[in-house]
Amino acid sequence: MGAGKTTIGRKLAEALGMDFIDSDQEIEARTGATIPWIFDVEGEAGFRKREKAVIDELTRRPNLVLATGGGAVLDPENRRHLQSRGTVIYLQASLDELLARTRKDRNRPLLQTADPRARLEALLREREPLYRDVADIVFETGQRGIRQAVQALLRELQAQ
Repeated sequence: MGAGKTTIGRKLAEALGMDFIDSDQEIEARTGATIPWIFDVEGEAGFRKREKAVIDELTRRPNLVLATGGGAVLDPENRRHLQSRGTVIYLQASLDELLARTRKDRNRPLLQTADPRARLEALLREREPLYRDVADIVFETGQRGIRQAVQALLRELQAQ
């Protein structure tokens, strides 16, 4: 959450002449409901079920840059589909950067807690090994601007 998947993904797709889809936005468009509403009504398990179906479908599409939600890697089938059907880029940022980027965003149900830092630390502990396992490229977004990040990612993709 807050690593830049949607922002960088959209610009990367543009540079590559590909389509771009954010899986969370796709779920919202298909259901007519926001992610927080889905979490409230169906719980995280209900959301993850929807996410799994969308990722399975979208990873079959050619010429697509797909930004997934941060928890998509929790499901082994999602990891398998992502890894076997495309190039996976793990956008990494420090805990402080992630907190700063998500601080005012109320559209992130997992961070609506008394201690977002502790929650984000726990999520990273759980997810980091999975991100690294599935990733073809691990890319530190750091303090780079979007344009610089996209240019650096294009160079890394060309080197593969």
